[in-house]
Amino acid sequence: MADSLPTEFDVVIIGTGLPESILAAACSRSGQRVLHLDSRSYYGGNWASFSFSGLLSWLKEHQQNGDNAEESTASWQGLVHETEEAIALRKKDETIEHIEVFCYASQDMDDNIEEISALQKNPSAVTSKPLDSVCLSEETNSLHVTSSETHAKDTPKSDEEISLEVTDVEDILAEEKCCGDKTCINTASGGDKDENKPIEEDNTDQPKRNRITYSQIVKEGRRFNIDLVSKLLYSQGLLIDLLIKSNVSRYAEFKNVTRILAFREGKVEQVPCSRADVFNSKELTMVEKRILMKFLTFCLDYEQHPDQYQAFVHCSFSDYLKTKKLTPNLQHFVLHSIAMTESSCTTIDGLKATKNFLRCLGRFGNTPFLFPLYGQGEIPQCFCRMCAVFGGIYCLRHKVQCLIVDKESGRCKAIIDHLDQRINAKYFIVEDSYLSEETCSNVQYKQISRAVLITDQSILKKADSDQQISILIVPPMESGTCAVRVTELCSSTMTCMKDTYLVHLTCSSSKTAREDLESVVKKLFTPYTETEIDKEELTKPRLLWALYFNMRDSSGISRSSYNGLPSNVYVCSGPDCGLGNEHAVKQAETLFQEIFPNEDFCPPPPNPEDIIFDGDDKQPEALGTNNIIMAKPDSSEENKNPESPENHLQN
Repeated sequence: MADSLPTEFDVVIIGTGLPESILAAACSRSGQRVLHLDSRSYYGGNWASFSFSGLLSWLKEHQQNGDNAEESTASWQGLVHETEEAIALRKKDETIEHIEVFCYASQDMDDNIEEISALQKNPSAVTSKPLDSVCLSEETNSLHVTSSETHAKDTPKSDEEISLEVTDVEDILAEEKCCGDKTCINTASGGDKDENKPIEEDNTDQPKRNRITYSQIVKEGRRFNIDLVSKLLYSQGLLIDLLIKSNVSRYAEFKNVTRILAFREGKVEQVPCSRADVFNSKELTMVEKRILMKFLTFCLDYEQHPDQYQAFVHCSFSDYLKTKKLTPNLQHFVLHSIAMTESSCTTIDGLKATKNFLRCLGRFGNTPFLFPLYGQGEIPQCFCRMCAVFGGIYCLRHKVQCLIVDKESGRCKAIIDHLDQRINAKYFIVEDSYLSEETCSNVQYKQISRAVLITDQSILKKADSDQQISILIVPPMESGTCAVRVTELCSSTMTCMKDTYLVHLTCSSSKTAREDLESVVKKLFTPYTETEIDKEELTKPRLLWALYFNMRDSSGISRSSYNGLPSNVYVCSGPDCGLGNEHAVKQAETLFQEIFPNEDFCPPPPNPEDIIFDGDDKQPEALGTNNIIMAKPDSSEENKNPESPENHLQN
């Protein structure tokens, strides 16, 4: 495909992250000729999801990236004319730093455990479940939200779906001997024998713990879908609205986040969200329940009562809460579990965040959040699929060496790829990580600290913990540090193997990821290999495997910060530190309206009755001039997937 690419396009997009993928879908939907390229071998960039072996290969690739020398530019310099100049692009990804991996689970080195490690040869085949195998919603204005009970029954079917990922790589078997090769790997030793001994415990309610070994994790590695960036979807947020409006929601399934948790005085407890939860809560007194409901009712329309907050506009939200007669318990809940803001945020920002939380309640469940099955990496692929449906062309493992700029007009005319092919276009959209050091020399980047953990139990153990998705905000441990966001995913989200939990930790960086997050990890979890375990430690989940890394946050950077950027070259940022995806959607829509001010952004799909297929002899006379011509599909599988009405939640 890459050897025979057309040389003329309307839009060339470099990078397949979420904002780039949304833009690709919007441009293709509006009739533009779109070429979407990525030098990586998988979709999503830093928004991607990986199987366990895929993640290990990704870590190895980043280690090798740092070792590779810069390639020669001599091969393409001869293609630049005298009236043109070239802007070289970056040849390696430098957005990930300070990678550290720790394996706490028993190694079982004597076992001959093998797993299909497809990413070693073809990473794009395993990064996440193919889009064709997800359930499609037949209703244009609906979102398919799967309940815990319903999806638990579908687990055997998911095995067949996942098996589609390895069609060309069954012959590749990798014997995993450690957590990785060159990446910084630390294996906790000692205590393996003690872990096999039964622990005498008087509490008969203590759930039985299954012994999970590293070999089991490797063997079941394809059941993991590990996100590089931890995000949730607000049920009334911009991304959900866009998914429904454009009908891209039919390419994915979603699951309700079931629990909002709080960490206070060393304990994890559930926060009541809805009115029913508040009055059923055993954590709050009757007086606290009334005070909380009164305050939340005020927050829903706080703009109508300026007299109640205008005097505190310049105060912090935490100081404002103290004036509302809220008990310390309620202040903690509102600040860290409902508004989910820092203590230093302003009163207005805190009220806005609280209102946003409350208005998202009840649309698809008892909490404001949804999570896509198989991980966040599904969402960029959904928009890529929409782009392809409307004629967009995709090439992975396709490097772009430079942008060609006309000296006279100052506009970018073309790109030159790694095959020395010159491809012309009118507009160019580039993900920030592809821009060279010279172009970004004046840019000041922020960093995100990330941790990915595999544990054996939930941080709040209950009878149905294996069906719970939880989010927890851990307040700053000391002054000058940030709150840490913890998202815990169960196996029914199709992101981890049975009897394990996938835990994501995220915060703004002040140091390395391990230095920022390890204190929180130690408060919530116990390393699997610790031998001296008392009753208090037994209440904590055991940590089986941990990954720490820092990711670049390129959000919030103005266009003027980049040097020598042509007027028709637009930059998309990578993931930001926020919980939602609002920044990516806003950025995509802003750039699209700037490029095509007279076009609708991701309009609803056409009515099937208005589509004229190639080769049809008869055409309806009443369709007018706005007909959409599409190639006739090879199969109609998408129309053969009936869904029960109760699984569709109408907008």
